[in-house]
Amino acid sequence: MQPYELIKAKRDGGRLDPSDIQAFIQAYTAGTVADYQMAAMCMAIFFKGLDSRELGAWARAMLHSGEVLDLSDTPAIKVDKHSTGGVGDKVSLSLAPLAAACGVPVPMISGRGLGHTGGTLDKLESIPGFNVNLSTADYRRLVREVGCCLIGQTAQVAPADKKLYALRDVTATVDCIPLIASSIMSKKLAEGIDALVLDVKVGSGAFMKTADDARVLARTMIGLGAEMNRKVVALLTDMDQPLGRQVGNALEVREAVDMLRGEAPDDYTEITYALTAEMLVLGKKAATVEEARGMLRRSVEDGSAIKKLKEIVQSQGGDPRSIDDYSLLPTAKATTDVVAPRDGFVTGIHTEGVGLAAVALGAGRQRVDSKIDPAVGFTLLKKVGDAVKQGEPVVQVHYNDAGPVEDVKARLLAAYRFGDRAPAARPLVLERLE
Repeated sequence: MQPYELIKAKRDGGRLDPSDIQAFIQAYTAGTVADYQMAAMCMAIFFKGLDSRELGAWARAMLHSGEVLDLSDTPAIKVDKHSTGGVGDKVSLSLAPLAAACGVPVPMISGRGLGHTGGTLDKLESIPGFNVNLSTADYRRLVREVGCCLIGQTAQVAPADKKLYALRDVTATVDCIPLIASSIMSKKLAEGIDALVLDVKVGSGAFMKTADDARVLARTMIGLGAEMNRKVVALLTDMDQPLGRQVGNALEVREAVDMLRGEAPDDYTEITYALTAEMLVLGKKAATVEEARGMLRRSVEDGSAIKKLKEIVQSQGGDPRSIDDYSLLPTAKATTDVVAPRDGFVTGIHTEGVGLAAVALGAGRQRVDSKIDPAVGFTLLKKVGDAVKQGEPVVQVHYNDAGPVEDVKARLLAAYRFGDRAPAARPLVLERLE
C-alpha cells in the first residue's frame, strides 16, 4: 500500500499489515515518506491506536531501521534504565555512575528534551566538553573499559526513532502509548542491553497522568521486552511535583553530583536508589533490593560513585573539575524570586506548568531547532507540604534574558496551589511491575 493509503486506513480505524508497517518506516528513514506524512500517521495512531500485532511490527521496524549493537565483548549483564519523562528528573545522571561503580555495565542511549520534560543529553552537554556524539566503536569500548557510556542516537542506531522523536515533540503526539512504547523499546533494545528498568512517571508532570495509563504503558513495554527476550522491570513513580529542588540543565547536574555525595533532597535520592537497586538485582550483583541498596549507600559513602562519575565525564571529553567546582558549569547572570501570595502551605504543584515555564525561559525547546540555554532554570525553595508566609520566596528563577521573566514568574505562580493545611504525603514509588 502507498503511504496515503496506509495513513487513511489507520485514520479510519483499520489494521495495518506488518509488512506495510515495515515498508512505511523504512521509507520514512530513507526520506521517501515525508515528515508531514509521518506526522499524519502519528496523529492517526494517537486517535486510533495500534493493536498488539501492529505494535510489535512497528517496534521491530523501528529497532531494525539501523544497527542493533553487539556488546558481547563486555561479559557482564548489561542493564539500562529509562524514564518516561518528568520535570527535574535528573536520575540518569546519578544512577549510571552508581550502577557502574557497583559493577553493572550501563550502556545508555538517551534523548533530548521532549515537550515539557527535560532531556538527559541536554543536561550532560551542560558539562564543559562532554561529548554525547561518540561513534558506536567508542561506545562499545567505554562500556567495556569504564562500565558506562551515555550517548545520543547515532545515524546507525534506531535512526527511525531519532527522526520520529523530534517530530513527535512538535506535533502534539508525544503522549501516545503505542508511540512512547515503541520509541523507548526500539532505542533501548538497539543499544545492546540484556535487561532494562523502566521509570514510568505518573502525575501532573508526566505524560501519563493516571496510574491506570502508566500501568498500561509499563505492561506494553514489558510485553515488547518479553517478545525480544529481554527482562524488563517497571516502577511507577510519582511526578505530581518536580523531582528534587532543581529544574534546568546545569542546575540539575549540580543536584545529581550532590546526590552522589549524599547531599541531595530525599525524594530524588530515594527514587535514584529504588531504580538503581533494581538494576543491581537484574545484573546479578545483588540477590535482593535490600542488599543492592546497601551497596549503593556504600558507594556514596566511600566516594566510589563520585569517582566513577568523574571517570565517565573524562572518558567522554568533559572537564572532571566541574564535578568539584560548580563555577565551571554554566551559571545564569541573574536571579529573581516568585513569592507566596498568602500564608499557609503548598498544597500542590501543576508540574507540567513548571516544565512549560522552563521551556519558556529557554531551558527547553519550543521548536526542533531551538537552542537551549544550559544555565537557566529554577530552584524550588518550597514544595508540596511546606509551610509558607505571604511574600516568602517559593521559587528562585535563574535567567540570562530578562524578556520572558515576567511571563515565566506568572506561569510558576499559577502552577503553585496554596491552602490552610498540608496535604497527606504521597508515596514516591506507586507500584512495581515485571
